[in-house]
Amino acid sequence: MMVAVAPNGARKQKTDHRALPITSAELAEAAVECQEAGASMIHLHVRDDRGGHLLDAQAYGAATAAVRGAVGPDMIIQVTTEAVGIYSVDEQIAVVKELQPEAVSLAVREFCPGAEDEVRAGGFFSWLQQERICPQYILYSAEDVLRFNSLRDRGLIPGDNISVLYVLGRYSETGASSAAELLPMLSAAGSGVIWSVCAFGATEASCMLVAAGLGGHARVGFENNMQLLNGDIAANNGALINQVAEGVGSMGRHIASGSEARSLLGMQ
Repeated sequence: MMVAVAPNGARKQKTDHRALPITSAELAEAAVECQEAGASMIHLHVRDDRGGHLLDAQAYGAATAAVRGAVGPDMIIQVTTEAVGIYSVDEQIAVVKELQPEAVSLAVREFCPGAEDEVRAGGFFSWLQQERICPQYILYSAEDVLRFNSLRDRGLIPGDNISVLYVLGRYSETGASSAAELLPMLSAAGSGVIWSVCAFGATEASCMLVAAGLGGHARVGFENNMQLLNGDIAANNGALINQVAEGVGSMGRHIASGSEARSLLGMQ
């Protein structure tokens, strides 16, 4: 079972948690801590001088270099293209083409909000495949899954085994997640997908264990949640990974190494 960490996200600040990593050095330190806890991937967000969300190839390059220098070659470094209402699709595409990361996350509803956007998005998705950049398609609902299936059936999303992330709790009234949200997404899903789950709120770990039992993978971290199952605030991102790792064995799984994760994702 792959466990990815999303250590900071686009919005939270040090006022939310003093261990929230913002700078390249802090991200590198968090990456080591999380790798030791069992994370095989880190999902990176970078910030501007005021702590705001940033899509910038140079900033990503600095953060990636710092993380890679700290963790070595095994851990997968995935960057986000999240728009946060600031960036256009053209800007999202441009930063990825300039940076050429090894892995990137993409929200289908951001890149393909309408039928008129499909040709541009499909061209970009094909470019990712040609450049051997590993995409993960972010899906927030069963409707998103059906749209993803349609794009895939029409060849706009290429590949045989494709990584997707199901997001739980993003649009719930309470902001908390329920593992039951996963079921309609799985029911709508097609074959040949490698699926992971992220979840908002203190039920994060329980949602991950449900995913483990159903054959999925996990993404945890301060981006979506800072609480342990007992309600305490986690000391750091590593504590959230430890909480998941401790339960995965009971589901008949083991935590994937970076090398195993790369093999599962077809990156080797």
